[in-house]
Amino acid sequence: MRVVAFQGENGAYSEEAIRQQYGADVEALPCRTFEDIFAALGEERATAGAVPVENSLAGSINKAYDLLLDHDFRVQGEILLRVQHNLLTLPGNGERIEQVRSHPQALAQCEGFLNRHGYEAIPWYDTAGSAKELAEKPEPNVGVIASALAGEIYGLEVVQSGIEDLHYNFTRFFIVGRGDAEQTSNAKTSLVFATPHSPGALYACLGEFAERNINLAKLESRPRRNRPWEYVFYLDFVGHWQEPDCSAAVLGLLNRAAFVKMLGSYPAAALPTQEQYAQEANLQI
Repeated sequence: MRVVAFQGENGAYSEEAIRQQYGADVEALPCRTFEDIFAALGEERATAGAVPVENSLAGSINKAYDLLLDHDFRVQGEILLRVQHNLLTLPGNGERIEQVRSHPQALAQCEGFLNRHGYEAIPWYDTAGSAKELAEKPEPNVGVIASALAGEIYGLEVVQSGIEDLHYNFTRFFIVGRGDAEQTSNAKTSLVFATPHSPGALYACLGEFAERNINLAKLESRPRRNRPWEYVFYLDFVGHWQEPDCSAAVLGLLNRAAFVKMLGSYPAAALPTQEQYAQEANLQI
């Protein structure tokens, strides 16, 4: 059976992403930290890990990218999860809520809703964790912001769904594991590289892709933790690294960069259309 490790309590948005990708029968393994996901893979307690790497509102999750650089697992797929926040509480207590607990990021993303209803926002260590703790230690005047899955798992009532202030809220996850994914026609490739400390070095590296008309989906710099004031670049491009033009671009990058680490080529998740955006937000376009 496929066992997919994730960070957080059962009912976390990461577990929602896993179920979206593999169905309800997948075995999801909760882990306390991101490091524990990679430990579970190394100890073969999990066959894959779901690691959030980017949120459309909050940006990249740097810890995840650092761990991808430190370990030799491969990116085998990606998931785009539409994050829908829900106000949950004990059954029948929807009218009694005075304070709302959740992870600080979830509270910030629902700030307008909380202010309109006069709820006191209480930071908690985790979205699903706040739901779990409310179920274990009932308090009638407390609500939580978490996933619908967390409400289902912990027997909480959904007072209102879709309470986030901005509906275009997506989290991107990498599926990481041992070995490479099968080559597909809708592939995307992720890698990390560093450049020599010389004028035009980054321009020359990126030129290998521009010369071959390869579309870059993402480029982001991060400090090199072992070399102050030097940087590595995380890059996504459209295509599989074994396709002729992509392979030539990667070879050219290897010749120009100080180092290159391939993270993996994998099936790209479908991006939401403008119509789907509008449907989610109940907007007319």
